[in-house]
Amino acid sequence: MKLPFYKYQGAGNNFVLVDNRELLWNLKQEEIAKICHRRFGVGADGLMLLQMHSDFDFEMRYYNSDGKLGSMCGNGGRCIVAFAKELGIIENSAHFIASDGEHTATIFSQSENQLIVCLEMQDVAEIKRINETTFFLNTGSPHHVQYVENLKEFDVFGKGKEIRYSPDYVSQNGTNVNFVEPVGNKLFVRTYERGVEDETYSCGTGVTASALTFSLFKPDLNTVEIETLGGKLSVSFEKTAAGGFENVFL
Repeated sequence: MKLPFYKYQGAGNNFVLVDNRELLWNLKQEEIAKICHRRFGVGADGLMLLQMHSDFDFEMRYYNSDGKLGSMCGNGGRCIVAFAKELGIIENSAHFIASDGEHTATIFSQSENQLIVCLEMQDVAEIKRINETTFFLNTGSPHHVQYVENLKEFDVFGKGKEIRYSPDYVSQNGTNVNFVEPVGNKLFVRTYERGVEDETYSCGTGVTASALTFSLFKPDLNTVEIETLGGKLSVSFEKTAAGGFENVFL
């Protein structure tokens, strides 16, 4: 099988992208897993099919690196918007549909090989507080957020895997796990992603979840700058009277 593909990355979160507007590709789970394999395939945190949709600019179908259909991926959403621009489907704005519903995005600027993409995420109705430093919420994908010290030396893989497969989450198809360390009004975030089953260089829905929880400690903030292993991200939001969040942008 010869599969034409592109490869994109958003803050080190990397993906194989396939133009499937003609519906030529119906990839099986094992085929996607092989393509995403770091040693025997192309290597990626996930694979996306860009498909046409009668009501939107395009449809985003996201698969985790294990080949299973995934939930929303924030950095993947930013990458597929850049891909849609490359294909000539959009210019500098997009309105597309993903697994968690519709999204809008804007491309603000670009250099020779890099775009700055601002993606609207889903509203978040509530944050579940597990204890003083641990939270759970859904930002299009489920996220456990835990504040820790000395994150640079923290065992993200070992502790993340333990939490991801803990009894609290395994019955709910698992969760992504974010470890967060505040640095002034900014955050340093590292994430263990389900489906990848490893730490990734960044996670868009994960940094979004982390930023929203940080606002509980810093109530005056409505924009949070975030450092990940793969680069810098920013999340802005508005708080609702009911304690939720709207107009959330990655």
